[in-house]
Amino acid sequence: MDGDEKGLRARLVAVGVDLVLSEGQSAVSLREIARRAGVSHGAPRRYFPTHVDLLSAIAREGFADLTARVEETMRDVDPDPRTRLTALARTYLDFAAAHRGMFELMFRHDLLDSGRLRLRETSLPLFDMLADLVAQVRRPTDAPAPVLAGALWANLHGIAQLWAWGSLPLATGATEDDTLLRATLDAHLGPNPT
Repeated sequence: MDGDEKGLRARLVAVGVDLVLSEGQSAVSLREIARRAGVSHGAPRRYFPTHVDLLSAIAREGFADLTARVEETMRDVDPDPRTRLTALARTYLDFAAAHRGMFELMFRHDLLDSGRLRLRETSLPLFDMLADLVAQVRRPTDAPAPVLAGALWANLHGIAQLWAWGSLPLATGATEDDTLLRATLDAHLGPNPT
């Protein structure tokens, strides 16, 4: 692929990212992206033979964005593992709240299962970071760190989804998700010793 082709492919993905962020994943189509990019409706097919290919490329950008945000957070936070774990979780929930369409797209099972652009593998470094922090704060009687990290991640993901749908505020009376975040960390890791 020459420079012009790489530039057009990147532009199509960028237009797709903007579309997901502004209108949600259901608004993404090859035709709409082509229209907004100012190219023929057939042009995206050269780079994205299927809709799944296009959505996977857009979701990959979401994972890159989330990873960059987490890395920035980790550079700026206290080295205490529990503090770092809390900051990572907060960043995850904030990303989910601020980028609903992208968050939902990134974790679509059909995209992850398709193997396109190795999306599952793209998310593994974030999970490894979570598991490493969990390993540093887990109690000896807890499940193995990867299992405990998986349970914690599932809980965080559930908070993000249920909060966005309005279910958690309605059911719990909580007015902000920090209370749920603290309860989740305490439930999985024991009370914060500080």
